[in-house]
Amino acid sequence: MSLVFIKETDKDCKLGLWEIEEDYNTLIEKVSLDDKEKERLEAFRNQARKLEFLSVRALLQTMVDPQARIVYDRTNKPYLRDNSYRISISHSGSYTAIFLSHTRRVGVDMEKMTHRISKIAHYFINPEEQITPDKKKRRYHLYIHWCAKETLYKICDKNALNFKKNLIIQPFEPEDEGIIQGYVNNELIREDFTLHYVRMEDYVLVWCCK
Repeated sequence: MSLVFIKETDKDCKLGLWEIEEDYNTLIEKVSLDDKEKERLEAFRNQARKLEFLSVRALLQTMVDPQARIVYDRTNKPYLRDNSYRISISHSGSYTAIFLSHTRRVGVDMEKMTHRISKIAHYFINPEEQITPDKKKRRYHLYIHWCAKETLYKICDKNALNFKKNLIIQPFEPEDEGIIQGYVNNELIREDFTLHYVRMEDYVLVWCCK
């Protein structure tokens, strides 16, 4: 079994992480799928995408129960069919993360630090934000910003948000794990958020609930 952890991060908030170590045949044996899910799975041509799909169901059914089912709205935002939890999902590389809450809004994002993110930093870093001049920490610092903004984007239901203009992360010094402050500001939303982050070797994981 490739469950890394399931932990309560805050009141009524549960974070789960799964590492995909199984092959397709092993992973599909771990999950219960209905006909619509089987049809969706078979439509994927990419094997890695199939493993991602199955890992999400394996993690969710471990966190909740084998009958838990994900459905999607017209913007492809995930929900649980029985509305028992609010859910946010992220996957990158060999990991899948799920954040759940009965009553609170949730967002999670995970990224593998594989790209030269500095080349695209001007697309999502606001002049108000500060990135460390330390060359050894700079890429990691940028990835925390990117994951944090993805998390805010998800928790705010993607409401006409520009990553550079509307999603702002307050200055912070990057550590192996920590808490940062962010805010969302556009015509629809003006709100502050507290986000948590952790580094896991070449990955960054950020989550937020409110």
